[in-house]
Amino acid sequence: MSAAGTAWAWVLAGGLFEVVWAVGLKRTEGFSRLLPSLVVGLAMAASLYALAQGLKVLPTGTGYAVWVGVGAVGAVLWGILVDGEPAGTVRLLCLVLIVGGIVGLKLLN
Repeated sequence: MSAAGTAWAWVLAGGLFEVVWAVGLKRTEGFSRLLPSLVVGLAMAASLYALAQGLKVLPTGTGYAVWVGVGAVGAVLWGILVDGEPAGTVRLLCLVLIVGGIVGLKLLN
């Protein structure tokens, strides 16, 4: 895999860890529950580490935006698919726009 390919893999992994900590954050109940708090803390550290590895090669703005986008889309999809949050047409359209932005940034890099 090329250096850029490896960097994108790091950013994607970081985004997936971001989903873990974003979803888990609510379950910590304000960091009053030990196990969920530990999971969230480890996922945060892993997420930032992975992003930092990707940013060794990628432009900061692009890498960061993709990392945030992956995390945001993943957290919303988790909410819809697992937590029973609403999946209205406008909400799904907004997700499509975020994904389009992520893809666009990746293609333009």
